[in-house]
Amino acid sequence: MRLTVIVPMLNEERTIAAALRAIRAGAPDAELIVVDGGSVDLSRGLAKPLCDLLIEAPRGRARQLNAGAAQAGGEVLGFVHADTIVPSSYAHEIETALADPEIVGGWFDLELDDPGPLPRSIAFLINLRSHLSRLAVGDQAIFARRSIFEGLGGFPALELWEELEFARRLKHAGPTVCLKSRVLASARRWKRDGIGQTLARIWILRLLYHLGARPALLKRFYSERR
Repeated sequence: MRLTVIVPMLNEERTIAAALRAIRAGAPDAELIVVDGGSVDLSRGLAKPLCDLLIEAPRGRARQLNAGAAQAGGEVLGFVHADTIVPSSYAHEIETALADPEIVGGWFDLELDDPGPLPRSIAFLINLRSHLSRLAVGDQAIFARRSIFEGLGGFPALELWEELEFARRLKHAGPTVCLKSRVLASARRWKRDGIGQTLARIWILRLLYHLGARPALLKRFYSERR
């Protein structure tokens, strides 16, 4: 089955080339689509020669991911952030997981690109939570069968945590897998805003989200606190 990898991008000139080269190495036969949300830096010029298709979409991760999926030719869709490095076994592991026709999709464990003890602890907790809850965040390179993705209506048009909500819906669509090979995710958000402050903000927002707060209000709170 053919794999299409979709990468949303917005002003990622520092990371996009490395991310796309890693996808090419880990999935040499995959279709690679980059969806730009209006970059004003060098991102587009760097991405164009490294992907099969570069398209534009309105800014917003859900809108960009759904726009890429609409152009995809693969039976399996992989979603990778522009600052994430996938393992060399990326496509092989997805193919192996989906050889079981019952599996609808999944994601990878992650590590952060900072070897310090706090980033390692954060990655450990994220991985533990995803194994226990069967839920993933976008940094974990979510993938799904295209038929399932379309049946779920793609990524929900939320202002925040559209990938987490999609993972929740994916879990209810059928069995999922969390692959133990790790993607290397950027720790820049944690470094920029402070690890303790970022962690506290995320958990407060998740609590409010589970209590029914509207994502648009949570997005405003998230932006203001940053």
